[in-house]
Amino acid sequence: MSNALKTGVYFCKHLNGHPDSIQLNELYAFAEGMEELAHIWRAGDLDLLDHQKLAGVISTLEIDRIILAGEKPGFIQSMFSKAMAVAGKNPAQITNVSFAEHNAIRQKDTDFAKAILACAILDVPFELAAIPDEADVHPDTLVIGGGIAGIQAALEIANAGKKVYLLERTGTIGGHMAMFDKTFPTLDCAACILTPKMVEVGQHPNIELMTYCEVDGLSGSPGNYQVNILKKARRVDLATCIGCGICTEKCPAKAPSEFDDGTTLRKSIYIPFPQAVPNKYLIDADSCTYVLNGKCGVCVKFCPVENCINLDEKDEKVEITVGNIIVATGFQTFDPKRAEQYGYGKYPNVLTSLEFERLVNAAGPTGGFITSRTQDKKGNWIFTEEGNEPKSVALIHCIGSRDHNYNQYCSRVCCMYSLKLAHLIKEKIPKAAVYEYYIDMRAFGKGYEEFSERIKEEGVHMIRGRTAKVEEKDGQLMVRSEEIYEERILEQKVDMVVLSVGLEARADAANVAGMLGIQQGGDGWFVESNYLSEPTSTFSGGIAIAGACQGPKDIPDTVVQASAAASRVLQTILRGKVRMGIKDLPPEKIIENARQISPLKMEVES
Repeated sequence: MSNALKTGVYFCKHLNGHPDSIQLNELYAFAEGMEELAHIWRAGDLDLLDHQKLAGVISTLEIDRIILAGEKPGFIQSMFSKAMAVAGKNPAQITNVSFAEHNAIRQKDTDFAKAILACAILDVPFELAAIPDEADVHPDTLVIGGGIAGIQAALEIANAGKKVYLLERTGTIGGHMAMFDKTFPTLDCAACILTPKMVEVGQHPNIELMTYCEVDGLSGSPGNYQVNILKKARRVDLATCIGCGICTEKCPAKAPSEFDDGTTLRKSIYIPFPQAVPNKYLIDADSCTYVLNGKCGVCVKFCPVENCINLDEKDEKVEITVGNIIVATGFQTFDPKRAEQYGYGKYPNVLTSLEFERLVNAAGPTGGFITSRTQDKKGNWIFTEEGNEPKSVALIHCIGSRDHNYNQYCSRVCCMYSLKLAHLIKEKIPKAAVYEYYIDMRAFGKGYEEFSERIKEEGVHMIRGRTAKVEEKDGQLMVRSEEIYEERILEQKVDMVVLSVGLEARADAANVAGMLGIQQGGDGWFVESNYLSEPTSTFSGGIAIAGACQGPKDIPDTVVQASAAASRVLQTILRGKVRMGIKDLPPEKIIENARQISPLKMEVES
């Protein structure tokens, strides 16, 4: 490395595009105060469309090394590389500083961004300079969320001999995966994979299962967190309930089944699904006649176990102490009522993909038979075995995803689960006409492309183009779409439409983030400390994230990330130490560390 390297910094113009973004003027002033810099270009100072002209500027100023600082500086690196080569300089002497990579994107992150920039100028990897202090760690761990990510993480830690609290807000663990019929691309039974893990969790001596509970507050510090937990009243004693089912037979009140995504009704005293863990009943306070108006109590009267049901039970608060927390709270699906053009909620046989998952499931409301929705005596639109079998089904991709009106990102799983559903339709109704309306086919995983080609060979009609509208015509649903390959507008009548809804951050994600001190990105997903090198860590010490709470991902990727998060937790427990949060580290300290280990010695022009 030359002892006379002259470094210049160029600030990308899109860095300060929002009122709450990093304060660009403060970064300018900070950079100007660093003696290691020879020149600073403010956003817009250079012509990025002419690399010859840019090379002339570099030659005139005798710049040897360039720092590109911004949100996504990699987009302009190629222009600077060409210019450096033309100027006779080393194109490898270009460093990208992406503030977004470290989630330094808001006004309050400006000082943090200064430290990131300083590390780049001093040619020191940020991770080597930003090493927080360590604290002693309590050996117990809290996992928030009982889906496949939470289950996997809890089992990994518990099987290592360490205690885990697994907290789930609903009455059972299992999450969304428990609702699925098959998994892609192998078409394995989802329940066959998941339920053995659920049973292992329920029986594991190192796991304390806390269902129907929510985090209510957090205090303490990394390595020694005090977590307040709200234990909602189940009104059924877990210890004495024998799961006989008499109570639910006699209960007169009904409500939409959450597990069946509202496609059928369940009783107010219920087990979420037959393989639920714990396999015990609970009472839905929002629909229970006794809780709502003090009348009824039929379940108590017929329960064969004395004092098993307590309709007057109240919520309870408890506190636990843990050293680490893994957040695995999952996702919610896009609400297609927001996209009125598809007719969801207006036409009964326009379904979401999750509703269709329950319809094709042998444990679903129709025993796995695909039927149209019908109205019961009270006017509820539900699925029953008595409904008509559809002769044609359309599956429309990218509902709520890749759309500037809703979510711009790709939800990753929609193409594959749509192909899976098309296969299941052809399997159950071989003569049915099945249409896949897609924008692009994104079969990105192991075996996914082969699965996609297999579905095409099964006689599924593949239509590439955006779907504009679904409406009713002559007693059927009319799908209006473009057909890119044939360059025409297509109108197709079908009996049923399945909307492949995308994934979104949960509605309560902001509350969770606020309590735990973790951050959310612009789309609401929880943000990791570094997307490339620290995909499970957060800026809060002792708190990790796993699964689809970080962003859309399929089951294999979710399981891998959950295992990775558990591995990080076990490292801290075995060492007896956990690092504090990076953003708790003063920026001045990061810069001081970077100066101490910087390999550069620069001559600075006045």
